Amino acid sequence: VQLQASGGGSVQAGGSLRLSCAASGRTFSGYVVGWFRQAPGKEREFVAAISWSGGSTYYADSVKGRFTISRDGSKNPVYLQMNSLKPEDAAVYYCVADPSMIAVRSGKKGSWGQGTQVTVSS
Repeated sequence: VQLQASGGGSVQAGGSLRLSCAASGRTFSGYVVGWFRQAPGKEREFVAAISWSGGSTYYADSVKGRFTISRDGSKNPVYLQMNSLKPEDAAVYYCVADPSMIAVRSGKKGSWGQGTQVTVSS
């Protein structure tokens, strides 16, 4: 599945952004979808994931209570609502999809989008 992430931008600390992850030419039926981020000089890190049904969600401790991943069944897109943004949230955000939650959360498998830049100024 080909993915496209969008919605990044520049905000001040405390602001909000909503990222979107869309599957090109198909729906997300049967796919787990996740978000990762990578800041300059740092390794890519897991942010959030949502099961194919939307019934289960997982978050990195650093974003719990501030970020929300959501989906409307198998429809496009999958969203990542980011509130109370901090300078340390600045990174390129990538979405990933795979039928397996383990694969998505590992960050080592699945189909990846091209990334969208998030900048947070203090």
